[in-house]
Amino acid sequence: MGTFYGLEMSRQALAAQQSALYTTGHNISNANTPGYTRQRVNLEAMNGFPYASRNRPNMPGQMGTGVEAGSVQRIRNQFLDNQFRSENNSSGYWTEKANALSRMENVMNEPSDSGLSKTMNQFWQSLQDLAVNPDNAGARSVVLQRGHALADTFNYISSSMSTIRTDLSNQIDTTVKDANSLIDNIDNLNEQIKNLETHGYDANDLYDKRDVLLDELSGIVNIKVTYDNSHAKNRADGVATVEVLNDSGDSIATLVDGVEGTVNHIEAPTYNEGEENDLTVIEDIQVNGESILSSKGSLSGLVESYGYMEDGERVGDYPEMMSRLDELAYSIATSFNEIHSEGDSGVPFFGELTDEKGAAGAISVILEDYEDINASADGEAGSGDLASDLADIFTNPNDLLDGASINDYFGSIIGDLGVKSEQAYTMQENTMTLQHQVENQRLSISAVSLDEEMSNMIKFQHAYNAAARGMTTMDEMIDTIINRMGLVGR
Repeated sequence: MGTFYGLEMSRQALAAQQSALYTTGHNISNANTPGYTRQRVNLEAMNGFPYASRNRPNMPGQMGTGVEAGSVQRIRNQFLDNQFRSENNSSGYWTEKANALSRMENVMNEPSDSGLSKTMNQFWQSLQDLAVNPDNAGARSVVLQRGHALADTFNYISSSMSTIRTDLSNQIDTTVKDANSLIDNIDNLNEQIKNLETHGYDANDLYDKRDVLLDELSGIVNIKVTYDNSHAKNRADGVATVEVLNDSGDSIATLVDGVEGTVNHIEAPTYNEGEENDLTVIEDIQVNGESILSSKGSLSGLVESYGYMEDGERVGDYPEMMSRLDELAYSIATSFNEIHSEGDSGVPFFGELTDEKGAAGAISVILEDYEDINASADGEAGSGDLASDLADIFTNPNDLLDGASINDYFGSIIGDLGVKSEQAYTMQENTMTLQHQVENQRLSISAVSLDEEMSNMIKFQHAYNAAARGMTTMDEMIDTIINRMGLVGR
């Protein structure tokens, strides 16, 4: 070991402690940066002297040669990352379901003084009043106005739900574009990371950026992330390969292939318009020719709310609700007209509906003069038997509704909506709670603790000062050798 090696050892110690101080400062600077993972310098003892060689000097054991900064490591737990993305995926799905059902509840507005139930009750009550006072012009006028109000309420609900479905369709298109943007950015980061790792660097800050994007993508579709560092051995993470999974956890398609450097985008949704008066629903959403409708996430939550094709049927929260409302409107109009036509005027009350499809949006009152309302079957003055029969359609079993009465059928619609909404709200709350728990666990490992960093700063500062003091000592020793030795007797 040379005479001046002590200075080199102290210099290496200064450099190692300085790099640790720089990393500590970097952590403190990014304490509030979203997605930042704290970093740590791994200090390693250098190889002892003498080195293993044929001509090594003969001495009793090795001497230490100092310290070096081996690597700058991110403190990250991939298991917690995978767990967070799984919970984030469920949270994204249930959040969109809950939001869509909440909007549906707002439109139905039950129970309230302005909902469909109240409007039907008022129409039924006006018919009861007419049955008691069949010759009363005011009672007849009220029946006509209540009929218009009922039809208008059906029309409003149908129109509002169609508007919401248009918004959901736009959200689906936007979500697909956002997902494809994330996929492209992940691929770009893969290329940057690969270029840095090939030259021997750990791209810690780029890893953080990529993890943020992967977290966002996991909320849209269910993904699996694997890493490959074959291009640069012993590097931290490597390039990421992202696959989209179905409900069973099986891979459907690859979105980003980190090894090959290829990308498969989520294709724009294809729609099924069906026959006349059919609701337009989503036929499929694909990646590289494979359907991803079975992949849970915010995208599937939106699709299930908007409506999609399954086994040749139109299913989904809004298509099913609108279909049941169409059945209800069709049964009211058809049953009412059937009884009303038994009277003398021969004028139908509601406009004729040829099909259940779209009935809620098409139902209307075509009777113009309240004098034409048939309250009596035989036209006898003071008889309100027909008006009573008209009122009974709301409470009697109805063949058009598989034997259920109109009131009971509507009650089942609202009951089913309440059950589905409650489930969605409960699952949204549960998944968000689990998501926050996993996120807190992840932050406890990866987030910056200012107290810990301040302690590290003091520790590295003392080590740096000690190394500087060692260099001063070595300098004084060498000064003695150079300037003071060999002067005796001169």
